[in-house]
Amino acid sequence: MAGIEAVKRGLAQPIGSLTQLAAIRLGKRTDGRSPYIRDFVPLASLNDLVFGGWDIYEDNAYEAAKEAKVLERDLLEQVREPLEAVKPMQAVFDPAYVKRINGPNVKQAPNNMDKARMLMDDIKRFQAENDVSRTVMIWCGSTEVFHKPAECHRSIEAFETGLCTNDPEIAPSQIYAYAALQSGIPFANGAPNLTTDTPALLQLARDRNIPICGKDFKTGQTFMKTLIAPGLKARMLGMNGWFSTNILGNRDGEVLEDPGSFKSKEETKLSVLEYILQPELYPSLYKDVYHAVRINYYPPRGDAKEGWDNIDIFGWLGYPMQIKIDFLCRDSILAAPLVLDLVLFLDLAQRAGMRGIQEWLSFYFKAPMTAEGLYPEHDIFIQLMKLKNTLRWMGGEDLITHLGLEYYD
Repeated sequence: MAGIEAVKRGLAQPIGSLTQLAAIRLGKRTDGRSPYIRDFVPLASLNDLVFGGWDIYEDNAYEAAKEAKVLERDLLEQVREPLEAVKPMQAVFDPAYVKRINGPNVKQAPNNMDKARMLMDDIKRFQAENDVSRTVMIWCGSTEVFHKPAECHRSIEAFETGLCTNDPEIAPSQIYAYAALQSGIPFANGAPNLTTDTPALLQLARDRNIPICGKDFKTGQTFMKTLIAPGLKARMLGMNGWFSTNILGNRDGEVLEDPGSFKSKEETKLSVLEYILQPELYPSLYKDVYHAVRINYYPPRGDAKEGWDNIDIFGWLGYPMQIKIDFLCRDSILAAPLVLDLVLFLDLAQRAGMRGIQEWLSFYFKAPMTAEGLYPEHDIFIQLMKLKNTLRWMGGEDLITHLGLEYYD
């Protein structure tokens, strides 16, 4: 929110945002047509964005940003007025799903269906008060503990029964997703926990013609993996192991100290390499890769996360080599442009009549949602090609395959 207000005022640039800065090639390389994405497809303007949300804490957006200490105070003060106007609505919260934090600003109701209806009332009130014609919801909340789909997720009827009976297998994020979908609103899951990736909510999204996507924003260490692993595989360089560890001191790091929440994060982080390297196709190169991920809460680091990676590879004749990465990044600074892009692209997808899982937005996620039985594509370069080809398809342009034989006929 603070970043977009700063960009709107000309105080900063939207670095990291495809919707604001990236161009897209149309036609042949010799045609010289490469408009900005924002000029090629009808995206909403930043000046048309209005923010609202829920939080277990009562701080307004300015107070929350000041407490988080992500942005420099001088910049924050210049966008203070619009941030102070964003006051959090009471949240749906269950300490069984997020165990290391708690707050006073939570909804109280006899059952979770009542809480879902309260969320839908919040949405209607927000839309009316701000005179908005379209809405998108993104889960940017804390990582919930690891759960697998249960009987209550089998169908929408079972899910709604579970809401009414307070089934413990239904997480708060799923209640938000249900409220969004019932309100006709696209939903993205920025965390690794089980949310819309259940039969019940997938079917609801399709039945109501609503686009959804997820899960778990790809920002730091996993972003680096999806850059480097495809290159190693492209050159058929082998790998013995990849050890990753992180230290971070923000609220995300505190929540991930709980083993249940860490399990959700670990599942998405570990899945990336296996799908990229395809050990079943290349057993001599990748069959026995040792892949470990560690996350440690270290309060002095704040939002400035540090990710260390040690990669043991081997090349010609089996000779060993190593790659070491020390990525000193800023968690929220990397995540913010992803949230902006997803808001604008999901809004575009809904206007284009697209529904259900939006695999073309896999570019933004550690664990991309796909159709049942279809493995996810984690190679970030393939993901970007898919995203841009989807935009070309929307705009009635030829898809680009990079075959290029026509240049040599």
